[in-house]
Amino acid sequence: MSEVFDFSDVGAFRSGSFLPNPKDSSLFLSPANLVDLYLLPRKRSRVCAPFVISEEAKQQPSIEVLPDECLFEVFRRLPGGTERSACACVSKRWLMLLSSITREEVCAPQVNQSKPQEADEIRSDEEESNGYLSRCLEGKKATDVRLASIAVGTANRGGLGKLSIRGSASTRGLTNLGLKAISCGSPSLRALSLWNLSSISDEGLSDVANGCRSLEKINLCNCPSVTDKGLTAIAMNCPNLMSVTVESCSKISNETLQALGRFCPNLKCVSIKNCPLVGDQGIASLFTSAGHNLTKTKLESLNITDVSLAVIGHYGREMTDLSLVDLQNVNERGFWVMGKGQGLQKLRSLCVTACQGASDLGLGAVGEGCPNLKLFAIRKCLRISDNGVVSIANAAGSLESLQIEECHMITQRGFFGILANCGEKLKALALANCLGIRDMNFGFPLTSHCDSLRSLTIRNCPGFGDSGLCLLARICPKLTHVDLSGLESITDAGIVPLVQSSEAGLVKVNLSKCVNLSDKSVSAISKFHGETLEILNLDGCRRVTDTSLIEIARNCLSLSELDVSQSAITDYGVTALAVAKQINLQILSVAGCSLITDKSVPFLMALGKTLVGMNIQRCRGISFDATSNLLDQLWRCDILY
Repeated sequence: MSEVFDFSDVGAFRSGSFLPNPKDSSLFLSPANLVDLYLLPRKRSRVCAPFVISEEAKQQPSIEVLPDECLFEVFRRLPGGTERSACACVSKRWLMLLSSITREEVCAPQVNQSKPQEADEIRSDEEESNGYLSRCLEGKKATDVRLASIAVGTANRGGLGKLSIRGSASTRGLTNLGLKAISCGSPSLRALSLWNLSSISDEGLSDVANGCRSLEKINLCNCPSVTDKGLTAIAMNCPNLMSVTVESCSKISNETLQALGRFCPNLKCVSIKNCPLVGDQGIASLFTSAGHNLTKTKLESLNITDVSLAVIGHYGREMTDLSLVDLQNVNERGFWVMGKGQGLQKLRSLCVTACQGASDLGLGAVGEGCPNLKLFAIRKCLRISDNGVVSIANAAGSLESLQIEECHMITQRGFFGILANCGEKLKALALANCLGIRDMNFGFPLTSHCDSLRSLTIRNCPGFGDSGLCLLARICPKLTHVDLSGLESITDAGIVPLVQSSEAGLVKVNLSKCVNLSDKSVSAISKFHGETLEILNLDGCRRVTDTSLIEIARNCLSLSELDVSQSAITDYGVTALAVAKQINLQILSVAGCSLITDKSVPFLMALGKTLVGMNIQRCRGISFDATSNLLDQLWRCDILY
């Protein structure tokens, strides 16, 4: 083998003598001139060793070392909102910096003047949308970071138009910094609501006042750190302010109401509740300055006296809705002077609740001084008697709706006195939780009728019985809505005459918790008013059986809502409803009907073709498997089980 291959010159080969001049590049082949070569692509070699950053690399310049002032100048020169939103995703620091840039501080992008179309496109991208966007944050979601994100993300779309923040005991991430971000990014904000936020103070409201000058509505509830300074700033800088609601803000006083009356020419609605520092001086200043604009006012749990009511009665010339709740220092004289002030000529709705000074004399004067009063609600006024409600019915000639609740001095004599003296405009009468109502024998003129009454509610008045219903049947022939819920003493003897006397056709009937009613009453309702009846509530009528459902299936062609919860119906009654082709129920409740079993499930499925809501809670006869099958088949229907 050694004779064939001679390795004697291997040393010379290693020493490089193979090429006369290794540095001569002309000795190498030129792929372009001599031959075509094809080389396979080479993969980049993997680095398996750990990547170590040298100290020299660590010292390289980074944008993070720039101070906030420099980053601010960079961010405000970004060409559009999309770019600013992308930068906000980098870090919390960048997000908070971007959220502090106001629209005036953003540099306009440089546009080639030779391309007007491009200029129009950029202008349209940055054009305001008049603040149609709205956001609502609750509980732990209410943080400065989230508000900053909302401010940056919505800035290029006109910003927010409505913002609601509802805090809780665990809400600690929201401070004035979050409101500042909103004030910078949403100058078109029109409505702001803050609930249960102890960390928000005057600083945050001042930022809103300076940045959101289009604000029209503000609602503050349980914000203990907010004082007159913050709301005064809102009043001075937001000339379009129309509605102010302040509730349970212990540091708000008369100074705020003075500022609202002085600086808000468009103020229409004011609601003040449970602010102990607000008194007569604030109410007087508000109404003397803005009484010619105010249309809706609610005063609740305030330390005001008769003076405030006198001012309202004199200066409330544009007032249409007035609510007075829990004013313990207001006496009979205050209501009397308010009615005699002749300033409430345009008042259409008046609600007096839990005012111990409200009496027959005072409310009678109010009725006389408000000739255009349409709705009068009296609740928890213990001094109001039969004479008072009758005088109101006499004095208020335009009264259309009268609501009386928890006035225990009113008896059945006063109730029928209202019907006899209400004139021809009363359309709705509601009596609720009045324990003084008792059936009694008294002379009532047979010529008296209340043909205008369409809606009658007598709810939870345990003394109202069959004799009262029979008298109603004679004097109220045009009823369409009847609510007698909770009248445990009435029976078929009272309901049937009332149903038979109704000439207009009943549309809505609520007899829930009328435990002594039977199938006879339901049969009469379905027979005489089946073509017009739309809603029937028989919840808790334990004597109602399948006979009622058969009559309903046969006669009630327009029925859309039926509640027979806690009744004595069985599978047979459900079957009768399902096979009635003319029935198109939308809501059905059979909750607590223990006699219904799995046999009803196929028929409930048949009814489910038109139902949007069904209640089968506490139906112990329906098994779990049957309920699961029902849920699977009626997935479009909202089922409570």
